[in-house]
Amino acid sequence: MITIQSFELGPIGTNAYLLSDPETKKGIIIDPGMQPKSLIRKIADLDIEAILLTHTHFDHIGGVEEIRKLKKCPVYVHDLESDWLMNPKKNGSARWPELGEPIVCEPAEYALDEGQTLKFLGIELKVFHTPGHSPGSVSFLWDKHLFCGDVLFKLSVGRTDLPGGDHNTLLDSIQEKLFLLDDDVVVYPGHGAKTTIGFERDNNPYV
Repeated sequence: MITIQSFELGPIGTNAYLLSDPETKKGIIIDPGMQPKSLIRKIADLDIEAILLTHTHFDHIGGVEEIRKLKKCPVYVHDLESDWLMNPKKNGSARWPELGEPIVCEPAEYALDEGQTLKFLGIELKVFHTPGHSPGSVSFLWDKHLFCGDVLFKLSVGRTDLPGGDHNTLLDSIQEKLFLLDDDVVVYPGHGAKTTIGFERDNNPYV
């Protein structure tokens, strides 16, 4: 049985998610953020099959290199942000030096794209390209679980005032892709509490 655990990491409380199978001791990580010690302790005895990135803003990639080197696992990111991993200006870590050192990662091993299906842990995750917060933002859907980074939050949406952001594009991503999912799909956002598609469709004041 696959379990989902969340870890609030770094100075701005970024949600990292660990999906793991206790029987096989395998796992995948979505968005390993800054100061990932609590996450690293949890994966000590796990074989991490992949790191999946919803996007490459600094607060979502701060733990990428430490975990990739520790677990020798590949990184997946959308091509539109492939160079952001290596560029502190693009990933934003150079913009807020008070939050930490500039973040420079090695290139990702694999690219993500709309409609792609990833297979790990005996499950399938469908990839949705959901730009607007950033050009290469993606969301991952497994069964009734949606990991959407900073696209959709409980009663809020992602900011669009950073480089590459666009408010109308963000709303299109939410309305034309995420809001087409079933009401009972649980939303696991990049910050804050979980919610559901149905609740956000009915109550989110920004969409």
